[in-house]
Amino acid sequence: MQIIPVLDIKNRLVVRGIAGEREKYQPIQSKLVESAKPQDVARALVSLLGADTAYVADLDAIEKGKLNQRIYEQLSKAGLRLWLDAGVGDEDRAEIVLEQCADLAPDIVVGLESLVSVAALRQLVRIIGREACLFSLDLKNGLPLTKIDAWRSFTPRQIAEEALAAGVRRFIVLDLADVGVGAGTSTLDYCRTFYDDHGDDGIELIAGGGVRNYADLECLADAGCSAALVASALHDGRLGKDDIARAREL
Repeated sequence: MQIIPVLDIKNRLVVRGIAGEREKYQPIQSKLVESAKPQDVARALVSLLGADTAYVADLDAIEKGKLNQRIYEQLSKAGLRLWLDAGVGDEDRAEIVLEQCADLAPDIVVGLESLVSVAALRQLVRIIGREACLFSLDLKNGLPLTKIDAWRSFTPRQIAEEALAAGVRRFIVLDLADVGVGAGTSTLDYCRTFYDDHGDDGIELIAGGGVRNYADLECLADAGCSAALVASALHDGRLGKDDIARAREL
């Protein structure tokens, strides 16, 4: 299992996500680094934890449409490959992000909360490429976060099946209510049943939100997850370099 550190960027600083209440996010306080500047946090993740990939949620881009391109470049220069969520939800937005980030070649996250239509998802898989496109099944307290009218009454599983039919093969399952509250990952059973049904279809399953310790990583790996998005447990010291190394064997 791969551990993917999460960098939530707001007002050009790394902030600590708590339960998806973005208006309350504050600059991160970490045992790894004193600074909340993205480049400093990135260097600490690389040098102290051996990280080589990071999930970057650019809240400035998601909420205001403003890409922090220079920050992406700094993170890349520090040694991180990027999984970038910059509010891509339609073809026009994807083309802007892909053009401005062409030299970095990030994997692109298509978040359910940003997606404008089912047809747009099919286009995005084609434009981004199946190998570089990550579909994030964004939930809050188990309920899908979507602006698509046809999906408002759908269960998370129904939306995932639609995404699979649209060509998605890399899935992030993220319940924002789990983020930063230290209560564990509430999507474990969902991940297990989805992987049991579609593991043979070549899907990649990534869990996000609520990872507290190595035992949580073991449970996620057993449920079919090949990677986990982690933030608070890394900065609080509950997961260290040895844990990350051991997790690679799961």
